[in-house]
Amino acid sequence: MSVTDDILRSYRAPREVLRRRMDGAGEDKALALLMAACLIMFVAQWPYLSRLAFEDPSVPLEARLAGALMGWLFLVPLAAYLVAAATHIVGRLIFGAGSWFGARIALFWTMLAVSPLWLLNGLVAGFIGPGPALTLVATIAALAFLVIWGAGLREIYSTRTDTA
Repeated sequence: MSVTDDILRSYRAPREVLRRRMDGAGEDKALALLMAACLIMFVAQWPYLSRLAFEDPSVPLEARLAGALMGWLFLVPLAAYLVAAATHIVGRLIFGAGSWFGARIALFWTMLAVSPLWLLNGLVAGFIGPGPALTLVATIAALAFLVIWGAGLREIYSTRTDTA
């Protein structure tokens, strides 16, 4: 299936999608998922950063975009690898199964799967601004992230027994 079909399907059957994504996947695909998710999340920040630059011109839009680029495309991927490693260590202690790669792919796929909600969040933040609408969209995005990631981790630590 295509990535966009899998993203939509992740909201209905996240374990099945992750299982299919794991088959034959390597570290190259995991990194591609992570970088695609980070790129989309970077783009999702543009409307909000534009709004901030308009409201406070002391920091130009270009500087805000450069900071977001540095954060989303250089720092967040490193942090994601650390979070995946910590998740795997906890998963191994609790369940005694799973793999380093499984923990990474579960997190990276979840980041990409919720990217449409991040885009919506960025649009709401940029065009409507702070308020109940932004809070609602951010809450939905966070809950979707937790549900999909939790289902992915359950899939990894209940069926995978390899330690690679």
